[in-house]
Amino acid sequence: MNTQNKKTEIIVEGMTCTNCAKTISHFLEKEKAQNIQVDFITGEASFYLDEKISFDKIRTGINSLGYKAREKNSRIHSEHDSIHDFAKQLKIRFFIALIFTLPLFSTMIFHLPFNFTGTWVSYFHIFHNQWSQLLLCLPVYFIGAIQFGKSAWHSLKEKIPNMDVLIITGSSAAFIYSVLAMFWGGDLYFETSASIITLVLLGNLLEKTAVKKTTHAIEQLSKLQPNIAKRIVTDANGNEKIEETGFEKIAENDILVLHSGDAVPVDGVIEEGTAVFDESMITGESIPVSKKNGNKVYAGTLVSDGNLKYKATGNADNSMLSKIIELVKSAQQSKPEIQAIGDKISSIFVPVVIGISFCSLITMFIYHSFFNEQMVAVAIKLSVMSAIAVLVISCPCAMGLATPTALIVGIGRAARNGILIKGGKTLEKFANIKTIVFDKTGTLTNGEFRIRNIKMYQNNDTDMNTLIYNIEKHSSHVIAKSLAKNFHSEKVLSFKTITEQKGIGMLAVDENNREYKIGSKEIVIENIECPHDIYVVEDGKILAGIDMEDELKPDAVTIVQWFKSKGIQPVLLSGDKKEKCIAVANRCGIEKVFYEKLPDEKLSIIEKLTSEGFTAMVGDGINDAPALSKATIGVSLSNATDIAIHSADIVLLHGKLNTLVTAFQLSRKTLQTIKQNLFWAFFYNVVAIPVAFVGLLQPIIGAAAMALSDVVVIGNSLRLRYK
Repeated sequence: MNTQNKKTEIIVEGMTCTNCAKTISHFLEKEKAQNIQVDFITGEASFYLDEKISFDKIRTGINSLGYKAREKNSRIHSEHDSIHDFAKQLKIRFFIALIFTLPLFSTMIFHLPFNFTGTWVSYFHIFHNQWSQLLLCLPVYFIGAIQFGKSAWHSLKEKIPNMDVLIITGSSAAFIYSVLAMFWGGDLYFETSASIITLVLLGNLLEKTAVKKTTHAIEQLSKLQPNIAKRIVTDANGNEKIEETGFEKIAENDILVLHSGDAVPVDGVIEEGTAVFDESMITGESIPVSKKNGNKVYAGTLVSDGNLKYKATGNADNSMLSKIIELVKSAQQSKPEIQAIGDKISSIFVPVVIGISFCSLITMFIYHSFFNEQMVAVAIKLSVMSAIAVLVISCPCAMGLATPTALIVGIGRAARNGILIKGGKTLEKFANIKTIVFDKTGTLTNGEFRIRNIKMYQNNDTDMNTLIYNIEKHSSHVIAKSLAKNFHSEKVLSFKTITEQKGIGMLAVDENNREYKIGSKEIVIENIECPHDIYVVEDGKILAGIDMEDELKPDAVTIVQWFKSKGIQPVLLSGDKKEKCIAVANRCGIEKVFYEKLPDEKLSIIEKLTSEGFTAMVGDGINDAPALSKATIGVSLSNATDIAIHSADIVLLHGKLNTLVTAFQLSRKTLQTIKQNLFWAFFYNVVAIPVAFVGLLQPIIGAAAMALSDVVVIGNSLRLRYK
């Protein structure tokens, strides 16, 4: 990508289907934009544009296509305003159209004879007058021209006809036919023209309202961002005071204050005080977390109890909350392979439907004129109604909505549970995995070790607990942390130097120049009959041998057995010793075990398993990053760190193994919902179009059915929120 290009994000109002998004994408391609993403459901578009091209040019071009473009506001939750604004505009247009359509519609419903008596009947007589019908239809037709006509015309100019082409063609055909019939004689279909427009407006309104519900997860995350932050500033006299400021004005290294009930405005590190945090909306973990000096805090989390000061490590744009929201949004725009079917059909759907409609017009005219022996005027009327019915019954919108609505709900629900699924392709592949590979340390085990046995080799006065604790507390390695925890001591020993030898252990030299080593067998010179996991050595002599064992996570066995019950083969892949890996595998019920494997060997094994079928690799997202990227699906069990987010396809933010099952179930349910939606969209059109073709379906009924098909697809997707 050209380094001179900059990312541009905009809001586009007025998109109603996938072809609308394609029209805008096609325009942006002509303007040399790159990496274009247009989402007609959320009304958002992003692309990279040469800095020499002004945004005003892009906005003017998109507006000329019949849409309304504006630059995306920097505030996190403002991007959802477009859905609300467009729905509000639709509502106004619908109710105006409804007011004029109902009197017209009454002429078709009641068919009141003129010899009826009664005051209430006389009120409807005026609506049978052809000029009254024209005057009632004109405002509705004008609204339809504004709502659908401009978009239809420009989509035709871009050679990507959208759904609006069918609507405006069908309603215009009924309107023009009726105007001609006023002078030439014949039945009037002003109510058909007005009803088509009004019912489609109703369908669009219901669709937008339902779509807004599908974006509920992102809205809930966005609402976590507080508007006000409390910042410590120094006045002219050097005195500190607290000022309230907008969160968007916070800069890195600002000192902020939090009290009970406050939401964290930006990420940071605690400098003073302690507090209990509710991080459930970020991590999915309902248990409050206690934090103190040096601990990180994340934007959007809540202070349940406590007061503290913390230093901002960034601003609102690069906070963990912002990253999660952007990740979820980009994931929802990523299309699974199954959507290719719907996209391919949608791209040719409108031209095909127009062709079918024209064939219906000719075929039904011939049938009624020659075989049914109807008068020419009657044959024209019936054939025109059949052609219009084909146009308005057809619904590419349902196919366009089938996949993205399910993805938005499914991935959004996952995000609310602390699970980041990176896109539709990830979801689709994860739902179809045949093998799931588990790392051992930190994945099936909790990353901590307990002392199984300790053997003393020298009888001396060395306080082993104090020695081990005072050396191992200087390392962040998981084994060192476990040793420090198990051998905790209040006594303090003084050392001249303490260094960590990567992959070997710790080296310390005391004030008397005695050299101590704590580590693996590489630090041992003499032969040992019974090898240990860890050795303590003083000046080359072994003081003690320590045997350790991993602690299994509480739900490790249950999770492994659950995947086995679903026909998915579990595999253990680790660089640890044979006996330890086999012990963990036996306890979990894993039959296929790879042990003592180096990183390059891990990659080869993952590559082989992936060639045999979709394979998921579950690791901690840091030292397993290469293997995670090589697997079909990489799942990180790490906490919400940048490296975890970027190294895996699925991130379990709070590192709980049980959410792996939730992620898998959501993937399968979402994929199942997409298939159901596509089936309904295809089935609806396969059945409805032939019925309309032969004149067995009134255009008004077709318009209502078309609107209903969209609502059915969206409603089915919304079920994912509650399953």
